[in-house]
Amino acid sequence: MHLKEIRFLHDRFPKRDVYPFNVEVFTQTERIAFDNALTFFVGENGTGKSTLLRAIAKRCGIHIWEPIEGSRMEINKFEQLLYRFIEITWNDGPVHGSFFASEIFHTFTEVIEEWGIVSKEKIKYFGGKSLITQSHGQSHMTYFTNRYKIKGLYFLDEPENALSPNRQLELLKLLIQMSTAGHAQFIIATHSPLLLACPGAAIYSFDRSPISQVDYESTGHFRLYHDFITNRKMYLKNI
Repeated sequence: MHLKEIRFLHDRFPKRDVYPFNVEVFTQTERIAFDNALTFFVGENGTGKSTLLRAIAKRCGIHIWEPIEGSRMEINKFEQLLYRFIEITWNDGPVHGSFFASEIFHTFTEVIEEWGIVSKEKIKYFGGKSLITQSHGQSHMTYFTNRYKIKGLYFLDEPENALSPNRQLELLKLLIQMSTAGHAQFIIATHSPLLLACPGAAIYSFDRSPISQVDYESTGHFRLYHDFITNRKMYLKNI
């Protein structure tokens, strides 16, 4: 593992009544240890998974591609500042890596396309061909397959969004291969019970405070999918 742990610097939080510094899982959690090459963040929408994932990546010095935003009715000047108030500990010093989120992937592929016009050599780490001309799910898998061969620390925010169940299993296989190879560490926020089934992975639940490690069968995602499949008619009747 490259990243050993993070600690929340609660005494330095600038505000206690604005997001994200008013989120209970952040105010009540002291530390998160990364003892596995594969770590999952799981929880309901709005529990803080993606916010923390981005903050850790930024604190580790990993660039996050962002789309150009239009005007917003309300601006929270504290929204992107959580990274300043977490402390990170490395095992053997910082490493390079990347941050993936499906909503920013298109912006990223457009940049890669421009690089490819200048030189094919510049896109060899991303499969050596245009990502834009592939389907959404295919381009994601091409990126994953080529980028994660490189030693590094990788953050993924809901990578299952554009992937069919079969593609999710492909990604699961890739994550297992790359993490057991000993050079890649992954921290992933997900809702996918297929990805969460990864053997030996650590799963941290954001549905409880403080953030704590749980087993696969205890996640709300597993229980809901399992109950729905076995009691589908009852669920549909109550909708």
